[in-house]
Amino acid sequence: MKRQVPLMIIFVCGVFMALQFFVPHEKSEYLYEFVALDWPPIIGVFAMMLGVLSLTRVSVTKIKRKSDGWGYSIVTLLGLFAMSAFGIVGYYYPPMMTAFDWQFNNVMIPISATMFSLLAFYIASAAYRAFRARSVLATILLVAAIIVMIRFFPLGPMTGAVGKLSDWILNVPNLAAKRAILIGVGLGIVSTALKVILGIERSYLGKD
Repeated sequence: MKRQVPLMIIFVCGVFMALQFFVPHEKSEYLYEFVALDWPPIIGVFAMMLGVLSLTRVSVTKIKRKSDGWGYSIVTLLGLFAMSAFGIVGYYYPPMMTAFDWQFNNVMIPISATMFSLLAFYIASAAYRAFRARSVLATILLVAAIIVMIRFFPLGPMTGAVGKLSDWILNVPNLAAKRAILIGVGLGIVSTALKVILGIERSYLGKD
């Protein structure tokens, strides 16, 4: 029974929401807005609570066992509860928001900037490996990438010709490939949704 009930709920909700899309009535539109726009934030709050509890449990276990990197777990828990405390207290006592804003502007933003700057090196490394002209397709990819990148550099008389060629690459072969990928993604979404609605895909029920 514990498997049949979730499968019935998924089937009824999935079929109902699919049929609702083709019903041009204000009540149907209101129901769609209620389910699609109002429920996700509520579910997101519970998901966030589960995430915080899971992170706390994993970090505490790591600290107790003194596993590799357990010091980082202490910093993670301190940052988590400090920011949460400053935010909650600051809501009722606005002067406390100064500490919250200070941590956000002087800790969170620099860390985020550091992570994004490191991503640039990973992207450059991946581009170097991908653009090696070891085959015909890799050579075409390399030439197209160079043309598109040159577009953003001032080259005097060559700027116009390179710009037109770059626009053609982006608007014709690139856009055609992008549309093909989007069509494939759409078909994959539809097939996955049908498998979930019909009960063929049951991995969300867990191993038990």
